[in-house]
Amino acid sequence: MIVAQNLTKVFIQKDGEKLYAVNNLSFTADKGEIVVLLGVNGAGKTTCMRMLSTVLQPTAGTATVEGFDLKNDSQKVRANLGFLSGDTGLYSRLTAREVITYFARLYDVEDAKIKSRIIELADLLDMHDFLDKKIDFLSTGMKQKVSIARSIIHDPPVMIFDEPTAGLDILTAKNIVSFIYKCKKDGKCVLFSTHIMREAERIADRIVMIHEGKILAEGSWDEFKQETGMHDLDDIFIHFVTKTREADNELQ
Repeated sequence: MIVAQNLTKVFIQKDGEKLYAVNNLSFTADKGEIVVLLGVNGAGKTTCMRMLSTVLQPTAGTATVEGFDLKNDSQKVRANLGFLSGDTGLYSRLTAREVITYFARLYDVEDAKIKSRIIELADLLDMHDFLDKKIDFLSTGMKQKVSIARSIIHDPPVMIFDEPTAGLDILTAKNIVSFIYKCKKDGKCVLFSTHIMREAERIADRIVMIHEGKILAEGSWDEFKQETGMHDLDDIFIHFVTKTREADNELQ
């Protein structure tokens, strides 16, 4: 489970100006649920996920992953989540098996379990044909499977996907979505970010709309339709952007 409480990240520009990449975000994601962070590029989705994965320190606020606090229990947070993005780096000179083994040891998976776990993941992701090939010689789809395997080698209860289908061909993207559904079926907590409205509409149990670092609205696809009377997520998103801007202008 993920619980974000007033999560904020401020970057200081060269001229001293403060840039609020994430501004006071609060939301939850439960076990067996797919929560989608939906927003245009630059909305703050990636910064939010990097804080949740402990790559970035929050400027203010905090969050817990499986009950462990980002600031006070960062090692336990990392042990309980897997993080996958569309541009996950892999070591080109290593084989797929060597990459997965390397990350298994980083996650303190016992050596006795690594071999059987790799076989299990190779069965799941259909990787046996290229487990012992170097990353340099793998296709984009194969590399993405290796990225998935290295992210879940420790079988974490929480999965974070940061625009994992961006730039992928339709078959590889479909494999990623199928894996996300499997995570949900297995009772894992899934947080998924995208700027593609149709993708959010298709896979989300609940959508958290983000714009300019702030939450615009939160709810299920059906709840959004009932609230706005609209049936197109593009229109619904624009509706909430406009509504928020009007409210901000009234305050000024």
